[in-house]
Amino acid sequence: MPPTIYDIAKQAKVGIGTVSRVFNNHPSVAEATRSRVLKVAARLNYQPHPYARGLARNRTNSVLAIIPFFTTFFFLEILQGVQAKLGQLDCDLILYGVNHPDQVEASLRHNALRSRVDGILFFSMSMPDAFADQYLQHKIPVVLVDAFHQNFDSLSVENQQGAYIATKHLISLGHTRIGMLNANLESVPARERLKGFQKAMREAKIALEPRLIRKSTSARLDGFTRESGYELMKEFIALGKSMPTAMFISSDIQAMGALAALTETGLRCPEDVSLVGFDDIEIAGHLGITTMRQPMYEMGVLAAEILAKRMQHPQSEVTHTKFVPKLIVRKTCGADLSQPALVAEHVA
Repeated sequence: MPPTIYDIAKQAKVGIGTVSRVFNNHPSVAEATRSRVLKVAARLNYQPHPYARGLARNRTNSVLAIIPFFTTFFFLEILQGVQAKLGQLDCDLILYGVNHPDQVEASLRHNALRSRVDGILFFSMSMPDAFADQYLQHKIPVVLVDAFHQNFDSLSVENQQGAYIATKHLISLGHTRIGMLNANLESVPARERLKGFQKAMREAKIALEPRLIRKSTSARLDGFTRESGYELMKEFIALGKSMPTAMFISSDIQAMGALAALTETGLRCPEDVSLVGFDDIEIAGHLGITTMRQPMYEMGVLAAEILAKRMQHPQSEVTHTKFVPKLIVRKTCGADLSQPALVAEHVA
């Protein structure tokens, strides 16, 4: 069994209250006693649990992350960044998943306001005004990630601008028959990425054909799935000669499904159709997918840093940080990778 404060108290010949005060840097402990307790703790390789150590400071050293899904690559990579930073801060991460946007209020009512945590990270959903008011009233530190509320610190990605850059890239390669394979429009990122696609097309005076813009109707992960990419690409392939020569796809995971559908049909990428995805999840590099890179890990680290600062300085000014995705040029768009990049990073 790992050592406890009772073991330390016994060997240091002090009470457990004294041991607790030493670990919480209480000024009432004599320096000689503090030194003796710390030496015993070091010899026993004692690691105080964050929750236990925080009780004396009316802190739990834990953060609650409320996310819409546990299984998307986007959230997994962001949470890796969050966990890395919280680990440095000796803070526990508690995850709570919301299966559907309609469940947000119920989830907040039964978890966020009842959980004893030091702060909350709220991901990719709209914060209901009633709960925003309660958080402010109870002075609960909150940081929104991939979401926005004027009264809370937030980090978000310029989805519209990212889609605009992706579409402009395809236009710059000479394509005029460009389609979009999108997720479910119940998703805010999906709606914003559609706007960016439409803006680029209109600026280039390229007609927006409804049949060349297809969206998922799946509620599962808002349609950001390999399956939706596969099925929607099959619909595009069925257009025959009317199929787009290039496509912007709203996520890399959907692009994976789209590539599988093309291969199954005997079509080639980029020779028959060029593709640009969104996210730059790890597997995109292995598949050579041209994509819009979101700094997911970095967003997670920064979100944890901002929340830690908010917990330390609750009266500080609210900040809103926005990231513009970066175009990463690989094989699927058909660009000449031997040429110098003008607006993007070329990755062979």
